[in-house]
Amino acid sequence: MPRLLFEKKGRAIWISHLDLMRVFQRAFKRAGLPLTHTHGFNPRPSVSIALPLSVGVESTCELLDFDLEGDSFDLDEVLHQLNDTLIEGIEVLKVYDSGRKLRDLTYLHCQVDLIYDNNIPDLGQEKIKNLFQEKEIIVAKKGKKGLQDQDIIPMIRECNVHGEDNKLVLDCIVCCQNPSLNPMLLASAVEKYLPDIKPDFAAFRRIEIFDETMTVFR
Repeated sequence: MPRLLFEKKGRAIWISHLDLMRVFQRAFKRAGLPLTHTHGFNPRPSVSIALPLSVGVESTCELLDFDLEGDSFDLDEVLHQLNDTLIEGIEVLKVYDSGRKLRDLTYLHCQVDLIYDNNIPDLGQEKIKNLFQEKEIIVAKKGKKGLQDQDIIPMIRECNVHGEDNKLVLDCIVCCQNPSLNPMLLASAVEKYLPDIKPDFAAFRRIEIFDETMTVFR
């Protein structure tokens, strides 16, 4: 099944996962690229996104699998036709065939910006660095059964902290499948354990995805 790599930026980050699926379904239709449909009582267009993205999170490494009617089509032409019909903030970066099995997707490179209206709090960078070196960090994660406490330390492979102007940037490699760590929980940990350096605003972005050997996943 063909796969495309796309980014989601700007105002488009506020589009929900389900609405994003509809955006792509309509883009394929407007571009004159007929999608196949699933079988069964309620057929659906054959598009699926690898890792649903939380509302408000920017990304440059989203993957979407699709299937078109017909035996052959030009992948470069698919890219250009889709970009001509997609909304501002969503852009297809690459279209290719026979992507890797999604079960091999393991790690996510993400960044969290902790933004302060005034200056970065004293010793803020050092305190956050020390926090993510702890043996255990328990935060509340929202699931199907409501809020549940979860230790996020086993899901963090690497976490670096640096300051930029009025913000502290968490640059991390985290698990993205079985189990998965939502980058938003990194900010939640800071707010819970270090209330004196709670940010006035937090921004989140996905940078890249990898397999278990830290090879870029496509």
